[in-house]
Amino acid sequence: MENVLILDGSKVASEIKDQLQKKVEVLTEKGIVPCLATILVGDDPSSATYVKMKGNACKRIGMISKRIDLPKETTTEELLNVIHELNDDENIHGILLQHPVPAQIDERAAFEAISIEKDVDGVTSLGFGQTALGFGEYPSCTPAAIIEIIDYYNLPIEGKHAVVIGRSPILGKPVSMMLLNRNATVTTCHSRTQNLPQIVKQADIIVAAVGKANFVQGDWVKEGAVILDAGYNEGNVGDVDYDACFAKASAITPVPGGVGPVTISMLLKQTVAAAEKISVKTQL
Repeated sequence: MENVLILDGSKVASEIKDQLQKKVEVLTEKGIVPCLATILVGDDPSSATYVKMKGNACKRIGMISKRIDLPKETTTEELLNVIHELNDDENIHGILLQHPVPAQIDERAAFEAISIEKDVDGVTSLGFGQTALGFGEYPSCTPAAIIEIIDYYNLPIEGKHAVVIGRSPILGKPVSMMLLNRNATVTTCHSRTQNLPQIVKQADIIVAAVGKANFVQGDWVKEGAVILDAGYNEGNVGDVDYDACFAKASAITPVPGGVGPVTISMLLKQTVAAAEKISVKTQL
């Protein structure tokens, strides 16, 4: 299509961070510095890079980033003890457990141990349930980023047919619920879905969250669809065949520079919101 709208996530993220920086300054003057604790178990290089990026993003807007590095031999019990300590620390406002953790750890038990007030990454089942019911305060950050981008560009959701490709508990499922709560008609597709191209071709909004490079093909997309690519694969490519889908779309996120930067901004935004709640409590 002509005049395709590039959904510039870097621009959206930059504006969010500017707003957050001002909020952090106000909180700091009150003696509350928003703090995100990030737990990294083991020495996975990709995870270490993600944690470093999140830490740098915190520092740039005046937040504190507390990084906890644990050895790869860490047990579930040892990890739970660390999480409980962070839950009890009044100076910590958000807790992020970097995924994946080593195989011997019960990751779900670790996620569930995070206090709902500090679950700024939206990984607990309670947080997911609240998001699904429409009153979750801290949804998973990538779904939150997708909705943020849609809203920033004033793209309509109500009455549209959204097709979500992927059903992970921190992306496909929550974004399906969030779109449904905004009155979209939602089809969630996955590895067992039959006739996937035909289903995608019905979509007004496509969310690609499957983790496979260039998975969504141009001939799957109907003219004028809005495409949000939440994938990031080797070679800096998303889950969508960008050039082929660009020709059909009315709006599309690039990779990199689309959903990714906004995801980190949502993590910061939700941590600042958690700190603001503490601020309100201390004033009462």
